Amino acid sequence: MRADEPTSPPSGDEPSRSSPNEGPSPDERPARPPGRGLVTGDLARVAVFAALIAVLGLPGTFFAFGNSVPITLQTFGVMLAGAILGSRRGALAVAVLLVLVAAGLPLLAGGRGGLGVFAGPSVGYLIGWLPGAAVTGWIVERGGHSPSIGRLLAACAIGGIGVVYLLGIPMQAVIGGLTLVHAAQLGAVFLPVDVVKVVLAAVVARGTQRAYPDAVPAVRQERLRAARER
Repeated sequence: MRADEPTSPPSGDEPSRSSPNEGPSPDERPARPPGRGLVTGDLARVAVFAALIAVLGLPGTFFAFGNSVPITLQTFGVMLAGAILGSRRGALAVAVLLVLVAAGLPLLAGGRGGLGVFAGPSVGYLIGWLPGAAVTGWIVERGGHSPSIGRLLAACAIGGIGVVYLLGIPMQAVIGGLTLVHAAQLGAVFLPVDVVKVVLAAVVARGTQRAYPDAVPAVRQERLRAARER
Protein backbone atom coordinates (compact mmCIF):
# COMPACT_ATOMS: atom_id res chain seq x y z
CA MET A 1 0.00 0.00 0.00
CA ARG A 2 1.31 3.45 -0.96
CA ALA A 3 1.73 6.13 1.70
CA ASP A 4 -0.73 8.44 -0.10
CA GLU A 5 -3.41 5.76 -0.37
CA PRO A 6 -6.26 6.26 2.15
CA THR A 7 -6.84 3.52 4.64
CA SER A 8 -10.26 1.91 4.70
CA PRO A 9 -12.35 2.18 7.87
CA PRO A 10 -12.67 -1.00 9.92
CA SER A 11 -15.52 -3.25 8.99
CA GLY A 12 -18.44 -3.80 11.35
CA ASP A 13 -17.20 -7.33 12.06
CA GLU A 14 -13.92 -6.04 13.53
CA PRO A 15 -13.97 -5.21 17.28
CA SER A 16 -13.39 -1.56 18.01
CA ARG A 17 -10.49 -0.64 20.23
CA SER A 18 -11.34 0.86 23.59
CA SER A 19 -10.21 4.33 24.37
CA PRO A 20 -7.28 4.41 26.80
CA ASN A 21 -9.42 6.59 29.10
CA GLU A 22 -12.28 4.11 29.26
CA GLY A 23 -12.55 1.87 32.33
CA PRO A 24 -12.84 -1.90 32.15
CA SER A 25 -16.12 -3.35 31.07
CA PRO A 26 -18.32 -4.99 33.71
CA ASP A 27 -17.09 -8.41 32.59
CA GLU A 28 -13.44 -7.32 32.94
CA ARG A 29 -13.78 -5.90 36.46
CA PRO A 30 -12.33 -8.04 39.23
CA ALA A 31 -14.83 -10.28 40.93
CA ARG A 32 -15.88 -9.51 44.47
CA PRO A 33 -13.68 -11.47 46.89
CA PRO A 34 -15.46 -14.63 48.04
CA GLY A 35 -16.96 -14.31 51.48
CA ARG A 36 -16.64 -10.55 51.66
CA GLY A 37 -20.38 -10.14 52.14
CA LEU A 38 -20.38 -12.81 54.83
CA VAL A 39 -17.58 -11.08 56.73
CA THR A 40 -19.43 -7.77 56.53
CA GLY A 41 -22.51 -9.53 57.85
CA ASP A 42 -20.48 -10.89 60.77
CA LEU A 43 -19.30 -7.41 61.70
CA ALA A 44 -22.90 -6.22 61.63
CA ARG A 45 -23.95 -9.07 63.91
CA VAL A 46 -21.18 -8.23 66.37
CA ALA A 47 -22.30 -4.61 66.44
CA VAL A 48 -25.95 -5.60 66.91
CA PHE A 49 -25.18 -7.83 69.89
CA ALA A 50 -22.92 -5.22 71.48
CA ALA A 51 -25.86 -2.81 71.18
CA LEU A 52 -28.25 -5.46 72.55
CA ILE A 53 -26.15 -5.94 75.69
CA ALA A 54 -26.09 -2.18 76.15
CA VAL A 55 -29.87 -1.89 75.71
CA LEU A 56 -30.43 -4.60 78.32
CA GLY A 57 -28.88 -2.22 80.82
CA LEU A 58 -31.68 0.33 80.38
CA PRO A 59 -33.96 -1.20 83.05
CA GLY A 60 -31.28 -0.19 85.56
CA THR A 61 -29.67 -1.93 88.49
CA PHE A 62 -30.87 -3.68 91.62
CA PHE A 63 -28.67 -4.07 94.69
CA ALA A 64 -29.78 -7.04 96.79
CA PHE A 65 -28.96 -7.48 100.47
CA GLY A 66 -26.38 -4.71 100.54
CA ASN A 67 -24.31 -6.25 97.75
CA SER A 68 -21.96 -3.77 96.06
CA VAL A 69 -22.37 -5.59 92.72
CA PRO A 70 -25.75 -4.93 91.08
CA ILE A 71 -28.14 -7.39 89.47
CA THR A 72 -28.71 -6.47 85.81
CA LEU A 73 -30.11 -8.03 82.63
CA GLN A 74 -26.89 -7.59 80.70
CA THR A 75 -25.56 -11.06 81.49
CA PHE A 76 -28.57 -12.37 79.54
CA GLY A 77 -27.23 -10.55 76.48
CA VAL A 78 -23.77 -12.04 77.03
CA MET A 79 -25.27 -15.55 77.05
CA LEU A 80 -27.22 -14.84 73.86
CA ALA A 81 -24.14 -13.43 72.14
CA GLY A 82 -22.18 -16.61 72.81
CA ALA A 83 -25.04 -18.97 71.94
CA ILE A 84 -25.89 -17.29 68.62
CA LEU A 85 -22.63 -15.74 67.45
CA GLY A 86 -20.26 -18.45 68.63
CA SER A 87 -17.07 -18.20 70.65
CA ARG A 88 -15.01 -15.63 68.74
CA ARG A 89 -17.75 -13.33 67.53
CA GLY A 90 -19.59 -13.52 70.85
CA ALA A 91 -16.47 -12.52 72.75
CA LEU A 92 -15.82 -9.78 70.18
CA ALA A 93 -19.29 -8.30 70.75
CA VAL A 94 -18.59 -8.14 74.50
CA ALA A 95 -15.15 -6.65 73.85
CA VAL A 96 -16.66 -3.90 71.69
CA LEU A 97 -19.07 -3.01 74.49
CA LEU A 98 -16.36 -2.96 77.17
CA VAL A 99 -14.07 -0.80 75.03
CA LEU A 100 -16.89 1.72 74.55
CA VAL A 101 -17.56 1.66 78.29
CA ALA A 102 -13.88 2.27 79.01
CA ALA A 103 -13.99 5.20 76.57
CA GLY A 104 -16.62 6.79 78.79
CA LEU A 105 -19.94 5.84 77.22
CA PRO A 106 -22.58 5.09 79.89
CA LEU A 107 -23.56 1.70 78.45
CA LEU A 108 -23.61 -0.34 81.64
CA ALA A 109 -26.77 -0.71 83.70
CA GLY A 110 -27.47 2.38 85.77
CA GLY A 111 -25.76 4.64 83.23
CA ARG A 112 -22.28 3.63 84.35
CA GLY A 113 -19.26 4.16 82.14
CA GLY A 114 -15.63 5.24 82.15
CA LEU A 115 -12.48 3.64 83.50
CA GLY A 116 -13.77 3.98 87.05
CA VAL A 117 -16.10 1.00 86.68
CA PHE A 118 -13.06 -1.21 86.08
CA ALA A 119 -11.72 -0.27 89.50
CA GLY A 120 -14.94 -1.15 91.33
CA PRO A 121 -16.05 -4.42 92.94
CA SER A 122 -17.94 -5.53 89.80
CA VAL A 123 -14.84 -5.48 87.56
CA GLY A 124 -14.36 -9.26 87.81
CA TYR A 125 -17.89 -9.88 86.59
CA LEU A 126 -17.43 -7.43 83.70
CA ILE A 127 -14.14 -9.02 82.62
CA GLY A 128 -15.74 -12.43 83.07
CA TRP A 129 -18.24 -11.58 80.34
CA LEU A 130 -15.48 -12.02 77.74
CA PRO A 131 -14.49 -15.64 78.50
CA GLY A 132 -18.11 -16.31 79.50
CA ALA A 133 -19.36 -15.51 76.00
CA ALA A 134 -16.44 -17.42 74.45
CA VAL A 135 -17.06 -20.57 76.51
CA THR A 136 -20.81 -20.41 75.85
CA GLY A 137 -20.15 -20.18 72.11
CA TRP A 138 -17.54 -22.93 72.17
CA ILE A 139 -19.94 -25.38 73.81
CA VAL A 140 -22.72 -24.50 71.36
CA GLU A 141 -20.33 -24.91 68.40
CA ARG A 142 -19.65 -28.48 69.52
CA GLY A 143 -23.37 -29.16 69.02
CA GLY A 144 -23.08 -29.03 65.22
CA HIS A 145 -25.89 -27.89 62.94
CA SER A 146 -28.66 -28.38 65.48
CA PRO A 147 -27.56 -27.83 69.09
CA SER A 148 -30.11 -29.29 71.48
CA ILE A 149 -31.92 -27.29 74.14
CA GLY A 150 -29.95 -29.27 76.74
CA ARG A 151 -26.65 -28.19 75.21
CA LEU A 152 -27.80 -24.58 75.04
CA LEU A 153 -28.83 -24.69 78.71
CA ALA A 154 -25.47 -26.19 79.69
CA ALA A 155 -23.56 -23.67 77.56
CA CYS A 156 -25.34 -20.65 79.05
CA ALA A 157 -25.00 -22.01 82.59
CA ILE A 158 -21.30 -22.87 82.32
CA GLY A 159 -20.29 -19.75 80.39
CA GLY A 160 -22.79 -17.21 81.69
CA ILE A 161 -22.73 -18.28 85.33
CA GLY A 162 -19.75 -20.54 86.04
CA VAL A 163 -17.05 -18.62 84.17
CA VAL A 164 -18.37 -15.19 85.11
CA TYR A 165 -18.61 -16.11 88.81
CA LEU A 166 -15.15 -17.69 88.68
CA LEU A 167 -13.66 -14.29 87.93
CA GLY A 168 -16.24 -12.07 89.59
CA ILE A 169 -16.23 -13.51 93.12
CA PRO A 170 -12.44 -13.44 93.74
CA MET A 171 -12.13 -9.92 92.31
CA GLN A 172 -14.98 -8.69 94.50
CA ALA A 173 -13.24 -10.24 97.51
CA VAL A 174 -9.93 -8.53 96.69
CA ILE A 175 -11.34 -5.09 95.89
CA GLY A 176 -13.96 -5.12 98.62
CA GLY A 177 -11.61 -6.44 101.30
CA LEU A 178 -13.81 -9.49 101.87
CA THR A 179 -13.05 -13.10 102.53
CA LEU A 180 -13.59 -15.42 99.59
CA VAL A 181 -16.39 -17.16 101.46
CA HIS A 182 -18.19 -13.88 102.14
CA ALA A 183 -17.82 -12.83 98.51
CA ALA A 184 -19.17 -16.21 97.40
CA GLN A 185 -22.17 -15.78 99.69
CA LEU A 186 -22.85 -12.37 98.13
CA GLY A 187 -22.46 -13.88 94.67
CA ALA A 188 -24.98 -16.59 95.51
CA VAL A 189 -27.62 -13.85 95.69
CA PHE A 190 -27.39 -13.57 91.89
CA LEU A 191 -27.92 -17.28 91.30
CA PRO A 192 -31.75 -17.50 91.18
CA VAL A 193 -31.99 -14.59 88.73
CA ASP A 194 -29.13 -15.93 86.63
CA VAL A 195 -30.78 -19.35 86.37
CA VAL A 196 -33.85 -17.64 84.91
CA LYS A 197 -31.57 -15.84 82.44
CA VAL A 198 -30.02 -19.17 81.42
CA VAL A 199 -33.42 -20.68 80.65
CA LEU A 200 -34.58 -17.62 78.73
CA ALA A 201 -31.33 -17.38 76.75
CA ALA A 202 -31.46 -21.06 75.80
CA VAL A 203 -35.10 -20.86 74.71
CA VAL A 204 -34.57 -17.67 72.69
CA ALA A 205 -31.42 -19.05 71.06
CA ARG A 206 -33.14 -22.33 70.19
CA GLY A 207 -36.12 -20.57 68.63
CA THR A 208 -33.89 -18.19 66.69
CA GLN A 209 -31.72 -21.00 65.35
CA ARG A 210 -34.74 -23.02 64.24
CA ALA A 211 -36.14 -20.03 62.36
CA TYR A 212 -32.77 -18.87 60.98
CA PRO A 213 -30.23 -21.70 60.57
CA ASP A 214 -27.52 -19.11 59.94
CA ALA A 215 -27.82 -18.24 63.66
CA VAL A 216 -26.24 -21.61 64.47
CA PRO A 217 -22.50 -20.93 64.98
CA ALA A 218 -21.39 -24.17 63.27
CA VAL A 219 -23.52 -23.41 60.19
CA ARG A 220 -22.13 -19.89 59.96
CA GLN A 221 -18.56 -21.15 60.23
CA GLU A 222 -19.13 -23.65 57.41
CA ARG A 223 -20.50 -20.93 55.15
CA LEU A 224 -17.46 -18.74 55.80
CA ARG A 225 -15.09 -21.65 55.19
CA ALA A 226 -16.82 -22.56 51.94
CA ALA A 227 -16.70 -18.93 50.77
CA ARG A 228 -12.95 -18.72 51.44
CA GLU A 229 -12.28 -21.92 49.49
CA ARG A 230 -14.02 -20.71 46.31
